[in-house]
Amino acid sequence: MKKANFVEIEGRSAGYLALLGFLGIFILAALGSSFYMEHNGHHVTGMTNQIVWGMPHVFAVFLIVAASGALNIASISSVFNKTAYKPLARLSGLLAISLLLGGLMVLVLDLGRPDRLIIAMTRYNFRSIFAWNMILYNGFFLIVGIYLWTMMQRSLNKYTHYAGFAAFIWRLTLTTGTGSIFGFLVARQAYDSAIMAPMFVIMSFSFGLAIFLLVLLAAYNWTHRPLGDVIFNTLKNLLGVFVAAVLYFVIVQHLTNIYMAKDSGVEAFILLNGGIYTKLFWIGQILLGSLVPLALLYHPTWGKSRTLVGVAAMLVIIGGMAQMYVIIIGGQAYPLSLFPGMEVQSSFFDGVVNHYAPSLSEIMLGLGGMATAMITVVLAIKILRFLPESLADEVVDPQHS
Repeated sequence: MKKANFVEIEGRSAGYLALLGFLGIFILAALGSSFYMEHNGHHVTGMTNQIVWGMPHVFAVFLIVAASGALNIASISSVFNKTAYKPLARLSGLLAISLLLGGLMVLVLDLGRPDRLIIAMTRYNFRSIFAWNMILYNGFFLIVGIYLWTMMQRSLNKYTHYAGFAAFIWRLTLTTGTGSIFGFLVARQAYDSAIMAPMFVIMSFSFGLAIFLLVLLAAYNWTHRPLGDVIFNTLKNLLGVFVAAVLYFVIVQHLTNIYMAKDSGVEAFILLNGGIYTKLFWIGQILLGSLVPLALLYHPTWGKSRTLVGVAAMLVIIGGMAQMYVIIIGGQAYPLSLFPGMEVQSSFFDGVVNHYAPSLSEIMLGLGGMATAMITVVLAIKILRFLPESLADEVVDPQHS
């Protein structure tokens, strides 16, 4: 196995500048959307007193969860000492920080009053899972930043294993905390479940690796750098394992809720008669986000095509967004059970399925968060040495002759 040589990209081509401009358009649109919502109030969005977490939160939670999973490659190399993954560890850490930055940007700009973030950062209610997550997010930036420093500064390489282990524990805690936001909300029948925390952890593995694989394929294809079959097949097969694991957790979650009589109503809503949420679940999450990617990744012929594997990774991302939409929006759309076992009638919205339709400004804000994450990566690999000059088989495979 040869030692990987890390080199910056030139970043002078017309394609590179066009990519920056393309991503910049979405970022400007997101800033404009944020100003529009802040200036006019959130009544211009699809969010209401019943649906308080809208499309921006779908994007934000997806990016935050994916950030933890993107670090998985670095964790495998440092914590479990898998040498084949070591050349990818720097890019893994960079992508993790970038995705978290994009997700938090969406959350901050959706506050209506971004200055309220100061209150969240200085006054903590430790009985609130949201306060815990403020600490976890800030700590993630710090620990992963130190982790990258130990990898990129030769004199600090001896500390990489310890920094990697700390980052590994922290990211699992972060994703557990994010899943617990929903698991701890006992008022919402679609949320209240202990399986939410571990399910979010395995979801992070799948979403993060799908994004990592797409970034890796794009970076090496566009810069004409060698990307061998060894690392490609390893990542492709690992993505298939994670997609199957997410599907397993989803099946267990819904079978458990179906078994419990108190949750039969919300399960019928999601699985049978929930309108857009049922369609997103079966078509977006299960079919396009799970079954089709598994077929593409493990098919003896299709699985060898990098284009089709890229399509599979993209479908995993689309399915992940659909899953987040069903969890976050669908969970709020189903009416609250204020008095279990009783029929409730009032002039308000009790017992009524809540309506939500995302506005263009919400969608653009979410896409701007994704663009922010990607432009951070694009700029960073030009300035610093995150990408190996080659990922040919002789570089990543210790057994290659």
